[in-house]
Amino acid sequence: MEYKLDIEPSDKDINEVRSGLIKHNTPFLEGIPKSQVGYYALEGDNKVGGIIADLWGNWLLIKFLWVDDSMRGKQVGGKLLQLIEEYAQTQGCTSSLVDTLSFQAKPFYEKHGYECQMVLENYPVDSSLSFLTKTLNG
Repeated sequence: MEYKLDIEPSDKDINEVRSGLIKHNTPFLEGIPKSQVGYYALEGDNKVGGIIADLWGNWLLIKFLWVDDSMRGKQVGGKLLQLIEEYAQTQGCTSSLVDTLSFQAKPFYEKHGYECQMVLENYPVDSSLSFLTKTLNG
């Protein structure tokens, strides 16, 4: 057997490894519904905010939440979070998970009922990464 370091893996290489992992995981996870959803804040035709998440089983997994600088302090982020949580509940989600870097939005999520479950210090170098969860009430 031979081992090879690749400091610039191609998309094909990455997909091959990912496909192998998916094949291994499928018997354990098949039948669990998964979908992607987005909610957007619009000013005319322009997006001034948005949230992207996965719905996986009973969980809302928040991936991205962005609000344009011009909309900061106008509760746009809070409204987007509320709307996606409400939608997730209609789809059977009972819990939500988000991760955020220390210079991003930990206090924002805590203000909206999220509780910190774990913090990775010095991630990736001199920041920290917090994992927060919330029980969604229907």
